[in-house]
Amino acid sequence: MGIVSRFTARMGVNMRQAYLFLSAFVIAIASLSCSPQGPGAEAPDIQSNNIRSYLINEAREITESPIPGVLSLADWEKARPERYAEYIEMISLQDMPLNGGRPPLNARVTGTLQRDGYRIEKLYYESLPGLYVPANLYIPDNLKSPAPAVLYVCGHAQTQKAYYQAHPAKFARLGFVCLIVETVQLGEVRGEHHGCWARGWFNWYSRGYTPSGVEVWNAIRGLDLLAERPEVDGGKLGVTGISGGGAQSWFIAAADPRIKAAAPVCGACTLEAEIATRTIDGHCDCMMPINTFRVDFKNIGALISPRPLLIGQADRDGIFKIEAVRQVYDDLKKIYSLCGAPENIEYIESPGGHSYHRISREKIFSFFLGHLMGKRVTPEEAGDVDPSPESLLSEEELRVYVDGPPPDDRTTTIQDSFVKLAGNPDIRDEAELSAYRASVKKSLLKKTFGAFPASPPALAPIRDFRTLDKAAHGSDIYSFVSENGWRLKVDIRWINNPSRKTPLMIVLRNQDENRGDSEAFIGGLETGWNQAFLEARGVGEFGWDPNQQWHIRRASAWTGRTIASMQVYDVLRCIEFCRTLDGVDPEKIGIAARDDMAVVAMYAALLDGKCETLILKNPPASQDEASRPDGRGPAVEMLNCLRITDLCQLPALLAPAEIKFIDEIPKSYKWSEELLARLGKK
Repeated sequence: MGIVSRFTARMGVNMRQAYLFLSAFVIAIASLSCSPQGPGAEAPDIQSNNIRSYLINEAREITESPIPGVLSLADWEKARPERYAEYIEMISLQDMPLNGGRPPLNARVTGTLQRDGYRIEKLYYESLPGLYVPANLYIPDNLKSPAPAVLYVCGHAQTQKAYYQAHPAKFARLGFVCLIVETVQLGEVRGEHHGCWARGWFNWYSRGYTPSGVEVWNAIRGLDLLAERPEVDGGKLGVTGISGGGAQSWFIAAADPRIKAAAPVCGACTLEAEIATRTIDGHCDCMMPINTFRVDFKNIGALISPRPLLIGQADRDGIFKIEAVRQVYDDLKKIYSLCGAPENIEYIESPGGHSYHRISREKIFSFFLGHLMGKRVTPEEAGDVDPSPESLLSEEELRVYVDGPPPDDRTTTIQDSFVKLAGNPDIRDEAELSAYRASVKKSLLKKTFGAFPASPPALAPIRDFRTLDKAAHGSDIYSFVSENGWRLKVDIRWINNPSRKTPLMIVLRNQDENRGDSEAFIGGLETGWNQAFLEARGVGEFGWDPNQQWHIRRASAWTGRTIASMQVYDVLRCIEFCRTLDGVDPEKIGIAARDDMAVVAMYAALLDGKCETLILKNPPASQDEASRPDGRGPAVEMLNCLRITDLCQLPALLAPAEIKFIDEIPKSYKWSEELLARLGKK
């Protein structure tokens, strides 16, 4: 058994079957008036089959889940290392040298500006080989000893360090050294934050890549730079920023314990609010980790505790619901109290939209004076920034790259190499293949399909309709509960007499197929197989408006799943149900699928582990491919899967199942072909 290069087409229904179809017509008419019989014939439970309701409910469950260890400080401290490791993975930093062995910064100063009371060094540093970070370093005049330092991280402003310059200037006038670093998206070199948001690069989810990972890493290296400077007290470092810089302030403080105080502004609220209000649609891809372990911002804030944290928020922010920000603060107060430091968490609310206000700025300066300098200074005494035109420098004056960036700069392509993807292993025998298969399945269940229900609901099957028209021995349409919120249907065509157990081929319908496409696709199937046609979530009766596809793909990922991973679960539940039917041989289940649904079929068969045959037509070559920029159409991304495997490996991992390809096999699948041939399975 193994890969078969082509699926030999057979003639359609033979004459005898046609005669049976016609002669059964009268019987079918009579049967229509009968009440449905079969498993679970009682009234169905209520399932919304509404993707928005489902995602809101899942987001609410994440938001309402308690922080691990919240009832016991000892338990929380015991759980913290594991939660931290999970967070580092979700922020795409698992491949970075967090614990030493970092490459040299190779910092270069390209110019200096003297201002009233401080100077500005225009510099750049190398956070990874070939990844350069433009920054401005504000240093107070006449420092007599190393001073506390603040890392200022930019939000989504076009001119970055020029737009936000009043903040580091104020910190410098207060006696802080302040490093302001630009993002890879809107700095002097324009890289990418909007892969999923605008470019259709939903394969970022499959890569386990979030641009916030690059920003956090660049910030960590910025802290390295500060710690090396003689003007800086490396034991007194803080971080702050607004909007995207607000979110990054959460992320940086959670990732690097050297941060002793953090003041994120307009950067976070509850996941439930983001999904329910659809404010997620206004958010950059950098605003949330790859949510593998289904966390909310309170979980990230818990990793900051008990270090001082000031949450700033405007009360009419268009992308953060004010009540949801208050909820994050209230939830975090509990963990800070548990840690014995309730005084270390504060909240400042200011009037207005998505922006700073004098109230929030003055509170931030007072907060850092207190926690990094030990000075009791009121917000009013700390004062506000100076926005006067004469105090501000132009973008050109603050520019770092006088003659352009270094020629080997990777800023515009860092998304292609920041996360290490799985390669094709050298497998020498069947034992190694078996071990590799087990490892892949274990990792997928944890990091790709972790949102599968821990306690699946009852299938609660109902026979909704039956007829003798569609096949020689009739057809039964059953509905079953796949997951809470979803009751799906499977149309089973009894080619063979259901009084005895025979093989069943589950045919996956496609999102945009025409009527009869799936029947034509499977028309050449041997008559020994019964057929079952399934519409998974996102398909046919269980689909949604194409205009929602972009939102649903992003909202699903933020809740720790994808459309494709949900469809894999639907197929697994369908297999589970079909194995309970009297006319189905539970050991002889197959799956047939075309195009993007072939991806779903292969993963479902791998996780099931008992499928006998797969029939595939036009499967994608890889999950590392871009989608349409508007987010419509096929959605084959699955969280982190490319860090574990890729489609080219699945035919080999499915052995001894037989894979039959209609038409051509993608060239990328050659690894599986060669491995199966080497092991004598082809």
